Amino acid sequence: MTTSRQIQLASRPHGEPTPANFTIADTPIGEPGPDQVLLKIRYLSLDPYMRGRMNDAKSYAAPVPVGGVMEGGTVGEVLVSNSERFRPGDIVLSHSGWQSHAIADASALRKIDPTAAPISTAVGVLGMPGMTAYTGLLTIGQPKPGETVVVAAATGPVGSAVGQIAKIKGARAVGIAGGPDKAKALTEEFGFDVGLDHRSPTFAQDLKAACPDGIDVYFENVGGHVFDAVFPLLNFFARIPVCGVIAQYNATSLPDGPDRMPLMLRDILTKRLTFRGFIVRDFADQSKDFFRDMSQWIRDGKVKYREDVVEGLDKAPEAFIGLLKGKNFGKLVVKVS
Repeated sequence: MTTSRQIQLASRPHGEPTPANFTIADTPIGEPGPDQVLLKIRYLSLDPYMRGRMNDAKSYAAPVPVGGVMEGGTVGEVLVSNSERFRPGDIVLSHSGWQSHAIADASALRKIDPTAAPISTAVGVLGMPGMTAYTGLLTIGQPKPGETVVVAAATGPVGSAVGQIAKIKGARAVGIAGGPDKAKALTEEFGFDVGLDHRSPTFAQDLKAACPDGIDVYFENVGGHVFDAVFPLLNFFARIPVCGVIAQYNATSLPDGPDRMPLMLRDILTKRLTFRGFIVRDFADQSKDFFRDMSQWIRDGKVKYREDVVEGLDKAPEAFIGLLKGKNFGKLVVKVS
């Protein structure tokens, strides 16, 4: 019987997660049944949405149960197959979570060509984060040549792709990230027109100077003080794809200060702003277009990506806690084996 090293949810966090919210267990997982495979996990994706899964709250997906394996996208190698679709040695994309081995239904897997790109990109630029950027920006943001696109968390896997796709579509890209090194990388590594550090004491003034003609598309990943600086600069008919609000994920109460909702609603009305939240699976029918376009852009050098690789499954909790504080630089993945 196969034993899987698992990172399980030990307790639900109140505010910021801590190592005490996770536990490590070696758990027998049995053998694959009909039309199932046994996987050895090679890479695990760590993403901000996982913080919401730790809460017992109504959302677009069920929470991870206490004692359950933390969920997440994975790249695995088939060890044993009871399916005609897969053979031992195949590399597949799955949603097996934070563990070293998993049994998965063949119908839930997608084969990966390891010769086309590094297999870790299947949970990064050629996976869910890349498709989130592609579908959210092009379907909701709809950037036009000459417009200004602003994106928060811009050195992350979603934000960096958003800015580069905006440039491909002829727009001007302004990226916002945490720290001078990340801000510098936005222009020098990812080709943004402007890179800004939201930790700078002059951030609001810097953003205004970087967007003299206002903001036409704002791709929201963060919320918080970044959104506060962006909102007054939104142009008439601006489009705001809301992908995430990571600044609020650990909040335990409403922010201090007066209720600004009436003023915000007034501007939404008078400027005719379009805010739309989305989950990437809303646009599953665009997956073929995404793979075709993103693969070509990467081959042509029009889209670049960066990975932040952590060695060892046991380090996943620490890395995830750091992710929520912006410590990663690029797509955060755990090299499990």
